[in-house]
Amino acid sequence: MKPTVFLDRDGTINEDVGYLNAVERLVFIPGALDAIRLLARAGYQIVVITNQAGVALGMIEEQVLEELHATIDARIRDAGGRVDGWFVCPHHKTASVEKFRLDCDCRKPKPGLFTQAFAALPVDTSRSFYVGDKASDMGAAKAAGLPGILVRTGYGEGELAKHKGQIPGASLVAANLAEAASRILMGQVPRA
Repeated sequence: MKPTVFLDRDGTINEDVGYLNAVERLVFIPGALDAIRLLARAGYQIVVITNQAGVALGMIEEQVLEELHATIDARIRDAGGRVDGWFVCPHHKTASVEKFRLDCDCRKPKPGLFTQAFAALPVDTSRSFYVGDKASDMGAAKAAGLPGILVRTGYGEGELAKHKGQIPGASLVAANLAEAASRILMGQVPRA
């Protein structure tokens, strides 16, 4: 069993540009690639857990999503890191694309993507974390039994303001993924 850092995608690894529907619109948040490299070198599995309702809503083609993930994966590898698993929820209960119209158990804040990851990978949940930029990410972390780290990038700052600085499920608030990784590596993330 391995310690694992689960990461949200948009707003945590890359800039949240709305529906990221073209590789040309992909911009990494400063320090994110280095943070992933440091975590991977420290022995953590790196797993991306992401809602992608844009697929269900017809805003993002499935092949474009696959191309985006391949590009992100390649850029992370080029920076010396790796991604050990991708778990994606393409569903939405009001989807315009019928095959994705579903009130599923994998759309965050529900824990279904984590359940899939726990079944597919050797995850030591007692030494694992989830980093994301939304209250729904923190809700999913809590539902999965993991400490959640809210980053201020993406929607993070707005989420903190909306919830008056208290996001249920957030064990820690960090400026960005680089700070979150540093706090994980220094053992500074509360587990309760």
